[in-house]
Amino acid sequence: MLTFAPLVWFGTNWGSMEGPLAASLLLTLPARWAWPSYGLLIAFIPVYNLMAGATIDLVLYFTIAGILTGLVIYGLTRLTDLVHEVHATREELARMAVTQERLRFARDLHDLLGYSLSAITLKGELIQRLISSRPDKAREETASVLRVARQALADVRLVSSGYRDMSLSEEAESAGTVLAAADIRADVTVECGRLHPVVDTVLATALREGVTNILRHSGVRVCTIKAELDEETVRLGLTNDHPHEQTDVFSARAGGGSGLDNLRCRFAAIGGGLTAGLQGDGRFHLEVWAPLRPQNNENELLVLEPATPERSAVA
Repeated sequence: MLTFAPLVWFGTNWGSMEGPLAASLLLTLPARWAWPSYGLLIAFIPVYNLMAGATIDLVLYFTIAGILTGLVIYGLTRLTDLVHEVHATREELARMAVTQERLRFARDLHDLLGYSLSAITLKGELIQRLISSRPDKAREETASVLRVARQALADVRLVSSGYRDMSLSEEAESAGTVLAAADIRADVTVECGRLHPVVDTVLATALREGVTNILRHSGVRVCTIKAELDEETVRLGLTNDHPHEQTDVFSARAGGGSGLDNLRCRFAAIGGGLTAGLQGDGRFHLEVWAPLRPQNNENELLVLEPATPERSAVA
């Protein structure tokens, strides 16, 4: 009404006032109707002015002015909307970064401290048994507990800084010592040579988590740990000869725990995988594998991620 009614009184003097209406059509109607409606309205401008007796130069001026007015108003309005969307997206990305950092921190604390605290508990129980009968051995185990506690403290500091590097061979040696302290025979074989730091850390984390759950959730007497190369893949396997099906967090019946979810996330991030469960021989098997060269997946949170000032501030 505001666009066409004044034409009755003002005629061609009303000029190219169809421009704002053209912009409104583009902004308010669905896309399939907006542009055809815009085109019809623009086509109306020269037809009406020719019928009203306007000269050719005025017809061209009114038509071009209507086209430009509609497009400029539409463009400026859409630009404002896009700016708001950019700000909203930036805020959402910041929230996602905080959430991912919290998940990384919780995951690393679970993987690191679970093993260390289990080792300290086992060695503490061993010291309690030895302190009256074998005080010399108890003193040796006390020194070992102190080393584990210091390592746990160092691990926590590394987690807080956002960077952590682990060695599969060192973890295998440590696992053998801890299992021996729990009266568990450990057959440890690591034959994979020098590995990429990321792959080495992920495999070491899997070994640490596997040993932690063996100590917590099974009546194991013999544990087999084997790491080997299979062409371009590194495979690590842990075998438990006496699992408790109802309490083993890796068991399919138990539904898995945060440890298993953490490992799946880690290996998926570098192009690896994980299987876990009871086999036909009644033993529990955990097997993980990873490529020699990790695949960078930007959608996943990698294990080794140096801390930037922004990440440190988020932490």
